[in-house]
Amino acid sequence: MSGVLNNSAYLRVFNKPGPGVQGAMVAAMPAGSLIGALLATQLADRLGRKKTVILAGMIWVIGSILQCASIDRGMLVIGRIISGISVGLSSAVVPIYQSEITPPSIRGRIVSLQQWSITWGILIQYFIQFGCSYIDGVASFRIPWGLQMIPAIILSLGMTMFPESPRYLFDQGRENEALQVLADLHGGGDINNELVVLEYEEIKHQICFERTEGAKSYLDLLKPGNSRRVMLGCTLRMWSQLTGVNVMMYYIIYVFRGAGLTGTRGNLIADSVQYVLNVAFTVPAILYIDKWGRRPMLVIGTLLMGFWLCLVGGLQARFGHWGPVDGDTIWLVTDHDAATKAIIVCSYFFVCSYAMTMGPVSWTYPAELYSLRTRGKAVSLATAANWAFNTALAYAVPPGLASIAWKTYFIFATFNFAACIHIFFMFPETVGRTLEEVEEIFQQGHIFTAWKIGREVGRKTLKEVITKDKVERES
Repeated sequence: MSGVLNNSAYLRVFNKPGPGVQGAMVAAMPAGSLIGALLATQLADRLGRKKTVILAGMIWVIGSILQCASIDRGMLVIGRIISGISVGLSSAVVPIYQSEITPPSIRGRIVSLQQWSITWGILIQYFIQFGCSYIDGVASFRIPWGLQMIPAIILSLGMTMFPESPRYLFDQGRENEALQVLADLHGGGDINNELVVLEYEEIKHQICFERTEGAKSYLDLLKPGNSRRVMLGCTLRMWSQLTGVNVMMYYIIYVFRGAGLTGTRGNLIADSVQYVLNVAFTVPAILYIDKWGRRPMLVIGTLLMGFWLCLVGGLQARFGHWGPVDGDTIWLVTDHDAATKAIIVCSYFFVCSYAMTMGPVSWTYPAELYSLRTRGKAVSLATAANWAFNTALAYAVPPGLASIAWKTYFIFATFNFAACIHIFFMFPETVGRTLEEVEEIFQQGHIFTAWKIGREVGRKTLKEVITKDKVERES
């Protein structure tokens, strides 16, 4: 939506929505995503991970058609809600699928590719919107809204050639299929490969335990041993939204307009730079997330983002004032070119900090926290928390910028510093473990001293896994 917020044809067709109405129209998609995330658990556990992703792509096409054909606000909102359901399904299921088919040594990197793909989608869609802004009439926004169905079609067709999750297959009693998928993915087709046997034995042991102890309903997520991990997953997704990143994504046009960059073309070009940076600076995170670890990236990232937002808010407060722009009264910086440039640069640094840290880790970490029996429900709950806060912020930011202006940035900076403290004390490191080995991390305790849990906790060799399995069988 960010590329069309100041499009004259869009404003004319939808009767120049004010801050509250525009916030509601933008929030319609994350509201649908909240619904989709809550539905994901049932679909992922019943249909499987693969079929749920295919279904999500089909739903997105329906939503895109409605958005492209919308003639009033109501039709646009319905289309965005339907598309949002697709986003909610895929954002909950795809990290689970990725984490279940990848070896622990590269799991963080692979799951992080989801965030990188998201940044590429945002970038490509933005430049399509920018190019179409030169078209006169409603085609300037209908073409971008129609083209967005193409990636969904590719996704649904492409997933037909992908394997089902081996952990899901094993849970459905299809052990031989699960073993072959593990061999194809991690052992070059060799079912006797050490890593393949290790993962197969761990999955078998874990599922035998979870069939008697696993979560049957959402209330089971509150049982001892589950509640801590559910809280960590949900709060991390909450913090990822409260960082303020969506202020810079959904409403970057408003941010730069308030900074004094009021020309439509100049604003769009400046906006495009941050989307390029978002793509570029996600790459280091993908390459090094399994070396740096989850905790350092989250702690450093939240500190940096809070710092940049304080600078943006401070510059706005010092050099800004209330004034008219395009018929609206907003807080803006005028006649101070250095302050305008500094605000834009700090905004870019904020996006870079997010892309290298919180962006990829906030998807990776929740997907590897949970046991198999709780994973579907717990990840969908964490994803629902993500979209619940996304919806609230998408709705609240335009009125916030219109009423309290620069103070909005200090609110989000405070959220970042609070997240840093929470993560430092309560979030254990999970890098390098299999999904089954993560269980032992939480058996260590250290609820408020998470830094005491070392990186080697939980790691096992094939011999240790087989020996443990034999002992339990004999007992």
